[in-house]
Formats: sequence, structure tokens, C-alpha cells
Amino acid sequence: MQSVLITGGAGYIGSHVCKHLAAKGIEPVVFDNLSLGHRDAVKWGPLVVGDILDSGLVLETMERYRPAAVMHFAALSTVGESVANPDRYYRNNIAGTISLLNAMAKAGVRKFVLSSTCAIYGVPDALPITEDAPARPVNPYGRTKHIIEMLLDDYTRAFGINTAALRYYNACGADASGEIGERHDPETHLIPRALMAAAGTLSHLDVFGTDYDTPDGTCIRDYIHVTDLAEGHLLALDYLDANACNLAVNLGVGNGLSVYQVLAAIEEATGRTVPLRIGPRRAGDPPVLFADPTKAKEVLGFVPARSDIGNIVRTAWNFMQRIRPHG
Repeated sequence: MQSVLITGGAGYIGSHVCKHLAAKGIEPVVFDNLSLGHRDAVKWGPLVVGDILDSGLVLETMERYRPAAVMHFAALSTVGESVANPDRYYRNNIAGTISLLNAMAKAGVRKFVLSSTCAIYGVPDALPITEDAPARPVNPYGRTKHIIEMLLDDYTRAFGINTAALRYYNACGADASGEIGERHDPETHLIPRALMAAAGTLSHLDVFGTDYDTPDGTCIRDYIHVTDLAEGHLLALDYLDANACNLAVNLGVGNGLSVYQVLAAIEEATGRTVPLRIGPRRAGDPPVLFADPTKAKEVLGFVPARSDIGNIVRTAWNFMQRIRPHG
């Protein structure tokens, strides 16, 4: 069986990708230090517990399993933490990726799919955001991903590693079966926190700013279902099978929803009220962000079929009820 090495495969998006690879007959070999991931989310292939900074173990794993490609999810990704601890982010995200790419070059693995982010754009000049928008990240997390994308261009030229950087927007939802889903500790994302507030496991949801220049005063973001993201990774892998390239594409829906629109969908799906606490804006939060997904559709054939907000909320609520039963 063909295998693919999945760094960070015990985490939220990585575990969904593993399930979809296995359904296609590809063995996902998970490499994860389990600092943020969950051992019980590794269900479809072997788990190697290790850190991507351990270049010897990374190379040993590649030589043992001979993966056809690497998909890289093993990154720190909390914006606030990156501001407080930039050294940790630069070491893990950049030095860790260099360790991984060097092992690939030595092992002869020539296909690499990167979990990238729309945070590389910073505050855009125009909407929707296209891939040729200038990269002006406003926090260390976004800067690390931008630097990694530049590294990929250099490694493509030097070592013939073909790469696809998938710049995603707000990943959300859960696998339709409820088998896997979003489990961050602490949880920082809007939809799971709002569901927790609806369930009573949080006293309230903080809403940061209701005075933006948007129809209802709250921020607007592009929300994409994690299963659609997983499909996008498989499409990128297929593309790398047929093309020598250094590709970067947005994975988003192409329109935005406000915080209040998301909360309305949550209250409709759960039949519960989300208790709120209104606070001031957070520094650096743009009023509106959403993707132009045209390139991903044209190049990869990517169409996000599961990303209507009703389906996102229902699948997330189903998973949360399974892991945190409540009345």
C-alpha cells in the first residue's frame, strides 16, 4: 500500500485528512509529538511519537515507511501565543519545517503539501483575497507561514521537491460520523466556544467588537468545513502526482459570515441560547476576510460542498455531544 507521512496527524485537520487518505486506499503514517494532538484520533495507520525537530527520527521514519509524499500539519497556530512567545513559533514552525524538508531531500521524497494560512496576507487591500495579494502578515504566526512558503520555493529549486501550500481560512465543523472533530485545549475558536456556551460548559461567549464597519457590527470571516479541507489536501496530492510545481492556493468558500450570523445558526441548530459578553475589539482583527477560491477550483477542481453554516454547526454539535454529553 502507498503511504503518506502526516506530521501533526493526531490533530484536528490532520486526523480528518488521515481518514480520507485511508478511504482512498492510502496508508497515513502519523508523526506527532502529541503535545496538541490526541492519540485516540490516530485510527487509520501507524503512529510514530516524535518531534519534527528530531531530524534523525524524521529521516528514520521516512526510510522505514518510504512515503510517497509528506503532508505537514505540525505547527503552532495560536495568534496570541505567537505574539507572546515568538521564539517558540519560529523554532517549531520554521526550524521544524527545515528539519522535515532536509529529511525529505535525503530520503528522496519529492511531494510536499503544506498546511498554510490566510494569515500570511495580513490586512488585505481588497476583497475577496486572491493568491497574488501581497503577503503582509501582522503576527509571528503568519510570518512563520510566509517564511515557510518562501522556503518551499527554494527547496523546489534546489532539491526538486514539488510543493503545494494550501492557505486556508477558518476551519470548522467535524466529520459527519462524529468520530473525530475539534478538540483544542484551551479552545480558542468561535464555533466550538459558542457551542460550549450554549451547552453550559462555558458561562458565556466573549464577542470582541460590535462596532466594525459591517452590516451588524461584528467581524466577517470565511468558514470552511474541515472535511472540505481534507478533500482539498487529497486533490493537491493528486495534482503533485502529475505536475512539477511550487503551488499556492486559497482554500475557502468565497463568502463571509459575521459573528452574529454564526451565533444565529448555532442557536437554530441547538435550540439553545448562547450567552454573550460584549467586549472591545482585539488588536489586529480586520473587519472582513474572505477568499477568492477561483484558483483552487480551476487548478485542483476544489469545490467546498459541505461548508454551509448549518452543516458546519450540526456536525460540530454532534461531535461535542459525543465527547461532552450534556442535557
